[in-house]
Amino acid sequence: MIRKLFDQWAAGGELPQIAKLIGFRLTEYNPDKAVMEFDAGPQHSNPMGSLHGGVLCDIADAAMGTAWATRLEEGETFTTIELKINFFRPVWNSHLTATANVIRRGKTLGYIECDVRDDAGNLVARAASSCMTLRGEQAKGR
Repeated sequence: MIRKLFDQWAAGGELPQIAKLIGFRLTEYNPDKAVMEFDAGPQHSNPMGSLHGGVLCDIADAAMGTAWATRLEEGETFTTIELKINFFRPVWNSHLTATANVIRRGKTLGYIECDVRDDAGNLVARAASSCMTLRGEQAKGR
């Protein structure tokens, strides 16, 4: 089910609510890889005027979760169990690209990394997460 949703999203279908709210879009979706793009503007700023770090977390988390979902089987879903991000430079107005790759995939747990770059190719942030695949009763209703 979850894989089908990502397939529809990648094909230009209905966006998830968080993507609509923040404004990011899925631009690449391959086995163990996903790319999100996002146009940062003043509506995404923190009190200091630069891009709010939580927005960077959202697009990185979405890219990493999507990369993990690329290999889910029918009846499986997943959850993020850990997320870490390092911020390297401030962003005000820029086109950002979040590229996520699964680094290690086990039967249930895996590790994913994501680089977020600005329109000049500068590394803005690097995130890492651990995801857990849910099956059977754990996956029901998710």
